Amino acid sequence: MMKPLTKRQQQVLEFIRRQSLEQGVAPSLREIARHFGFRSMTAAADHVRALRRKGWLVHRPRRARALSLADSLRSRRRDVVEIPLYGEIPAGYADPRVQEPTAPHLAVDASLLGLEPTAETFALRVKGDSMIGRHILDGDYVIIERGRTPKPGDVVAALIDNESTLKTFVIENGIPCLKAENPRYPTLIPATELTIQGVMVGLVRRSH
Repeated sequence: MMKPLTKRQQQVLEFIRRQSLEQGVAPSLREIARHFGFRSMTAAADHVRALRRKGWLVHRPRRARALSLADSLRSRRRDVVEIPLYGEIPAGYADPRVQEPTAPHLAVDASLLGLEPTAETFALRVKGDSMIGRHILDGDYVIIERGRTPKPGDVVAALIDNESTLKTFVIENGIPCLKAENPRYPTLIPATELTIQGVMVGLVRRSH
């Protein structure tokens, strides 16, 4: 039986599966590391080992790219759902524009991402680089769930003084704050009002 995956392992597995389908071979450790912004191939190798240990990947000797999806994963029916796409959200300095629903929906494999979408689930396209420390990159899509109470360390979509932004939720000296995951950006401390629009529950890597 396949063992459950962490969010990062789900993302790595989805990348490997997508590349395998599009290119005919699994990506190399170097390609995995580059795609996710890992500083070395060691992190990529650790994730691949975990996926093999949990039964999601197999090593097939005597192949140019010995890594392969498990047979059960190849035959598994994708649980594709469409999630409303509510435009862009800055992962940089807060943006005063209010996001409105856009026509498109984002198609995702809910079972692979470990999602159970509800009427409160929506997607936003990330704009900016303030969250690269959490491997959330410009052009990625974040899956947001409204109505969840954020815990310190959660990534949230928020209104801070009526400006929208994507940041990590933290408590500093008893005050709720939004923290950037890039040293080039300051921690945002709400001057008057902080409204959490939703908590991030999934990440879909941008297409290349």
